[in-house]
Amino acid sequence: MLSRVADSLYWMSRNIERAENNARVLSVQLIHMLEAQNQEAADRDWEEIVEVCASAKDYYNLYDRLDRETLIQYLTISPFNMNSLMNCMNFARENARSTRDILPEELWEVLNAFHLDQKDWQELPNTRQHTQDYLAQVIKTSMTSQGVIESSMSRGTPYTFIKVGKWLERAEKTARILNVTCEKNRKEADIPTDHYYYWLTALQFLNGYDAYIKEHPPTMESKHVLSFLIKERTFPRSIRYCMDHVLEAVDKLEGGKISHYSEDLFQMLELIQEEITSTNIEEMDMNELMSFLDHFQDRCMTLSRMFSQTYYLIEPVHAK
Repeated sequence: MLSRVADSLYWMSRNIERAENNARVLSVQLIHMLEAQNQEAADRDWEEIVEVCASAKDYYNLYDRLDRETLIQYLTISPFNMNSLMNCMNFARENARSTRDILPEELWEVLNAFHLDQKDWQELPNTRQHTQDYLAQVIKTSMTSQGVIESSMSRGTPYTFIKVGKWLERAEKTARILNVTCEKNRKEADIPTDHYYYWLTALQFLNGYDAYIKEHPPTMESKHVLSFLIKERTFPRSIRYCMDHVLEAVDKLEGGKISHYSEDLFQMLELIQEEITSTNIEEMDMNELMSFLDHFQDRCMTLSRMFSQTYYLIEPVHAK
């Protein structure tokens, strides 16, 4: 398979996953804002949303202050934010268009239908309900796209590049959400507040509340939530689950063998797995957890670069 085709499949997958993750985070935040008794505290939460979904530095380069409505537009349909939902879905569609002969036709139809509808949504009034409808459609389109891929694609090389993109993007987002949550918990450790809310929110951001509460009814202790989202082998958004699947996909690409050009990549994957499995999450304080999550995010960036170099992918300017 040509490297440019593999590159398009990889980034199509990452952008679909990124759009879904960011849409869910924003949707949960909007619901919490309506339910919040302390509106000032709810407004402060938007600072964390910027860090999870985009870059605070990039945002403040454009705007002087953190305005809720401006931020919502920035995260959803702004052409100036490379991680906005609109841009992520446009990038995914363009990558799918360039590989239509490899992908299921239904996948192109799903992404193209969203693209055509999105033009109309941009013309509608910027109401809270309109925004929630848009977020729901992004999530639905992403999940439908992944359903088409799982039910229609042969498990060959194109499918495997799609899987690497999906699992690596998901692992990085889980770490980012947990890092922001730990930072907030650390800052407010001495303030009398309900920290249950922080971990509930993290689970909701990661679509993991139902799965978690079935395993740990009815507790919401930080050490249990963190262990579940980092090391749980059966939950498909935990860091360990995602990295297990990245290794499995790369192993499939190489036919179960380690070649001279892929040796460094395998060593990095095995090192990451060792770091995850050997770390005792439940005995770490918030500062140690933040260091671990920062380190893991750095590992993800290194791994993405090594994967691109190993298979001669060229990272597009708009991918990050």
